[in-house]
Amino acid sequence: MITPAFLRICTGRRFGRFLCVASGVLAFSGALLAISSATPSSHTRPAGFRSAEPGYQYRFPRDHGTHDDFRTEWWYYTGHLTATNGRRFGYQVTFFRRGIEPERVGANTSHWAIRQLYLAHVALSDLDHKRFRYAEKVSRAGLGKAGADAGRLHAWIDRWSIEASAPPHAHHRVLAGTDEFSLDLTVTPEKPPIVHGERGVSRKGSAPVQGSHYYSFPRLATSGTLTVNGERFAVNGLSWMDHEFGSGDLGDDLAGWDWFSVQLENKTELMLYRLRRADGTVAPVSSGTAIFPDGRTQHLSAADVQVDVLDHWPSQTSGGRYPSRWHLTVPALDLSLDLRPLLPDQELTTSHSTQVTYWEGAVEISGRLRGAPVTGQGYVELTGYAKPIKKRL
Repeated sequence: MITPAFLRICTGRRFGRFLCVASGVLAFSGALLAISSATPSSHTRPAGFRSAEPGYQYRFPRDHGTHDDFRTEWWYYTGHLTATNGRRFGYQVTFFRRGIEPERVGANTSHWAIRQLYLAHVALSDLDHKRFRYAEKVSRAGLGKAGADAGRLHAWIDRWSIEASAPPHAHHRVLAGTDEFSLDLTVTPEKPPIVHGERGVSRKGSAPVQGSHYYSFPRLATSGTLTVNGERFAVNGLSWMDHEFGSGDLGDDLAGWDWFSVQLENKTELMLYRLRRADGTVAPVSSGTAIFPDGRTQHLSAADVQVDVLDHWPSQTSGGRYPSRWHLTVPALDLSLDLRPLLPDQELTTSHSTQVTYWEGAVEISGRLRGAPVTGQGYVELTGYAKPIKKRL
């Protein structure tokens, strides 16, 4: 087991979910790994790992798999589901991988040596019954308990897993849950993977090392089953998947981030992340991607998008005060959208894994695109509102 008091992994969504392990001791089945309190600068590449460099050539399905030569990686699914009886749900399933620097592993050749940490979150928003549930796992690679395959999409911790079938008709199967709730979903891409950023790099700070390789499946037809308190539901819906990998940490001046995914009914999508400084201003490296119905994309800089917060939700659990309604405009696209949470409380307090508190929730969307009314759905992730994020290993 991991001793959770010594583990902190700071997560953020697709654009900047960078992980940070606090100084301390990790205990796995009695085997101890001492982690030095010395931390490298966030402006330098950690020893033993690659940095995200411009010009990276994506190859699929290879890049759906793990990239152990990068320090940090995650696979992220969110979506909206409707049961045959009309009951509505939102869901999130995330797998994180964090590599341990080779010098910290040393010459230990044991199968129990800690070279990779794996963590996972699952959340279910029962939108009509106004109930939010979540669970978490943490493990280490080795002896089959947790891991991720290279060259293909397959990551797992115990019985939680994500796995893609072979091309050309690659479906993803997503399995996670607890005795109280569980999901077994099949998601099928309706669009090819979309690469974010410029020249293959999504920036997370001003230093060259502060970036990642990041792509999404922005529209996934979804079907399967949910089980809630022993009641089984056949469901259908639409999902979004993110995969991101890199080795740098976030910029030192950043306090958190807001991430938005938008899926409009006319098959236009939008991804946007806003990296927030401590004074509340948005870092200029923040960016996004507009995805058109035919699969074409347009990169969006921080200056291309205006986001106005219209309301807030105060958490009685963490004390955080989260934005809770937004008006989003992209003048170059003649796009104006209003986003509203379908459930106010979609906050995760991950005290047994990442030890980070964040809000990740389903939203409904309405507005206008090039003068015509549009509706849709999406997900929003908010970090750094309960307390500032930690940015370094």
